[in-house]
Order: sequence, then structure tokens, then C-alpha cells
Amino acid sequence: MLDLNRLKALHAVHVYGSVGAAADALMVTPSAVSQQIAKLERETGARLMERNGRGVRLTDAAGLLAEHAERILALVETAEADFEALRGEVVGRLNAGAFPTAARGLMPKALIQLKERHPDLSVQLNEREPERVVREVARGELDLGVIQDWLNRPMALPDGLSRAPLLDDVADVAVPAGHPLADSREVELAQLRGEPWISSSPGTVCHDWLVFTLRNASVEPVIACMADEYPTQLALVAAGLGCAIVPRLGRDCVPDGVRIVPIMPRQSRRIYAVWRTDAARRPAIRAMVDALAEASRTQENAWAVT
Repeated sequence: MLDLNRLKALHAVHVYGSVGAAADALMVTPSAVSQQIAKLERETGARLMERNGRGVRLTDAAGLLAEHAERILALVETAEADFEALRGEVVGRLNAGAFPTAARGLMPKALIQLKERHPDLSVQLNEREPERVVREVARGELDLGVIQDWLNRPMALPDGLSRAPLLDDVADVAVPAGHPLADSREVELAQLRGEPWISSSPGTVCHDWLVFTLRNASVEPVIACMADEYPTQLALVAAGLGCAIVPRLGRDCVPDGVRIVPIMPRQSRRIYAVWRTDAARRPAIRAMVDALAEASRTQENAWAVT
């Protein structure tokens, strides 16, 4: 009989392309992955890996077995979800991922609620960029993720994933207190033509969105500083080094020297929970989505009174 853990190791090498990358995904050592595949070779009587320069590659037999492993692992997940649904108990382990602002702004409230209501459920939180969250949920490395996209730049989800909207997060422009537009009731992005900008790192969702949005407003972005955390961006704005577009969820505390001005037309990002459709019957998934929805409502209520 084929061992599921060994099939999982082989499947990970097939998906990620190397033993080292598979080990990172499975959170084990490369030697552990190699040992699992060596044992699988003895079980099957087939050679599954062979030398390829300084590394190794999977044989044709391994590729065939990895394709079967993908289906087997999916069936096991479905069986586990059905069994948990039958029992109706929120138990076991849930591996969740969230982009940084949600990991700080929503996840703590949701995790506290889950701990109080479902003490037999263990949740591990992993901070990830949204695209990585989607990939890892689709591959089964994460059970559930929290992602974002923007109304003017939506993100397509791969087949096999479901999502639930949690929050619409309005973004405003942060300018230095001495800026000519600091006391404006609202501002159009075209009025900020020629200003230096504080941005996230290139390749991130927020950087790509900022460049896309400014250019759509006929503003060629001049990036003066790059920082991935919104508190750092706000500190740079307070120092007079540029302007930044910051969503409400990223504005825990606005420092002295910064003014927040609404943008017209309104810019907003959407925050979702995502999970594999086949796992939707798991009570733990439903409990996590409910906790995130409640945390989002609490956050919206807090914004309404400020």
C-alpha cells in the first residue's frame, strides 16, 4: 500500500520542481523529503528520481505517480471534510494565510474569537502576499486565506476555489501637513501630478496597483521611497518625503505631520476569504469565515464612529 506522506512528498517535488522547494513548502528538511521518496521507490519498485547536473529530476514513472497522487490527496481531503461535516465539530488544525494588513488588522480578532468558541481547533497563521496565498490555498498548503484586490484591478481566482467578501477598504491619500492640498475636503489624483510618491516594493499588489491607478489618472508616478508596511509609509509622509495612498485598515495611527484627504473618485480595495471548494463542508472552514466576517463588521463599526 502506498503511504500518503510519501505521495505528498513526491507531489510537492513535482509541483515545486526541486527537493529543496518541496521541503520549504512542507516545512521539513530536504533530507526528509529525499528519504520519503527513497522509501516510495522501494514500495513501488520503480526509480523516481535521477541525477540532473547538480540536482535531481523526477523520472517519467514519478511524473505518472505524482499525477495520481494529486487525485488521491484531493480525495483524502474531501473524505476528511465530509467526515468532519458529519460530526459537525470544529476541531483539528487549520493552516491560514493572510496579507500583512489583514494579518494585523483582522486576524487577531478572528483568532481570539475562534479560541474562545472552539478551543479544540488549532489555527496557524502565515503572513503572505495575496498571490502567494492564492497559490498555496489552491495547492492545499493553506486551508484558507485572506486576500485583497482593487475595484479597478480585480484578481481572478483559479478554478476550484470559493470566496466570501469580508470588507471594502477605502483608500485615501496621505500628504504632509504643510502640503497645499492638506486641508482639502477631497482631491483628484490629477491634482497630485509631479508629486513624489511613497510606494510598496515593485512586484507587490499595492505597488502595481499604485502605478496602474496613477497612470490611469494621467499621473506618471515618481517613486521617492519604497516601504511595504503602511506605518512606515506614513512616517515617510510625515517627514515630508512624499505622498502615499493608504487604505483605512493600514492606518492604525496617523502620525503628527500627516493629513488624510479623501480621493475622488473613490478608490477601494476588496478583502476576501478564500478556500478550496472541496473543503467547504469542513466546520472549521465555516467557523473561520464566520469569525473573519465578524471581525470585519467590528472594524467597519469602528470606522463609522471615527
